[in-house]
Amino acid sequence: MITAVALAGYAALVGAAMPPLLSRARWPHRAPAIAILAWQGLMVTFVVATALTVYHLVLAEHHVHEGLLGLLSVCGLAGDAPVSESAPTLGDTLALGAPAVIVLLPLGWFALCTWRARRARQRHLDMLALIGEPAPGYDATVVDHDAPAVYCLPGRRRRVVITRGALDVLSDAQMRAVLEHESAHIEGRHHLLHLLVDAFSRAFPGLPLAGHAKEQIALLVEMIADDRALRSHSRDALATAMCEVAAGQAPRGALGVGGPGALIRLRRILTPQPRPHRVTWLGVVAASAAAPLLPLLVACGP
Repeated sequence: MITAVALAGYAALVGAAMPPLLSRARWPHRAPAIAILAWQGLMVTFVVATALTVYHLVLAEHHVHEGLLGLLSVCGLAGDAPVSESAPTLGDTLALGAPAVIVLLPLGWFALCTWRARRARQRHLDMLALIGEPAPGYDATVVDHDAPAVYCLPGRRRRVVITRGALDVLSDAQMRAVLEHESAHIEGRHHLLHLLVDAFSRAFPGLPLAGHAKEQIALLVEMIADDRALRSHSRDALATAMCEVAAGQAPRGALGVGGPGALIRLRRILTPQPRPHRVTWLGVVAASAAAPLLPLLVACGP
């Protein structure tokens, strides 16, 4: 029972106490890729800690005094574990089934969210085949719409879409800056990050970690694409283009240059900050990798 309480406390720390602190921290905007890794580490840690907590609560006596060997023997994975001739009991089934549900729940939502997003993109691609036309001078598709917007449809049939309104208000330098931004989304497969955090938030609705992670990862993904565009384009060009297309809405399953947190991103683009010290981001990487292992060590300890 002590182990179960410790694991539950760890899950509560990761799921409720840590997210607001990470959301308010300043360093993530200076290293968005590392920050996304930190959020993913928290999500994996919460799932592992919660699954192990449930395991101990349902059938702790099977391994709480036997360490890792007891845990593996319940799973039938220990080579020297005695083979039981009796059928699995209800306790055995719950001990394995309940944690498995916690692990499989976000995976199931991820599969469903991926299927829905793919259907939405396919419908939009079918529409573009009817009303879209090649953009002159750009590797993109133009749609006749007055509102300025630029967005991409990721996946196998990837496509960057520009509205007629965006062509009218953006200069060539500004247009190429936002197209580089969209290329970063496509090549980085950023839609998968959106799907992962969306699935996690649906699997654990109301959890502070889910809400904070969904909001922050959406912003951090846009910052990564901004940084990619700034490698070959000026800050003024990207910032001005963002202002022009900020009101444009990307359809479901697409990623637009306006994106979330436009004002925060504009301030970040126009007033750049140095990256965190190497020791800082190495520490974040190490902590993100170690955090999911800690509940395993607690659960497998004597």
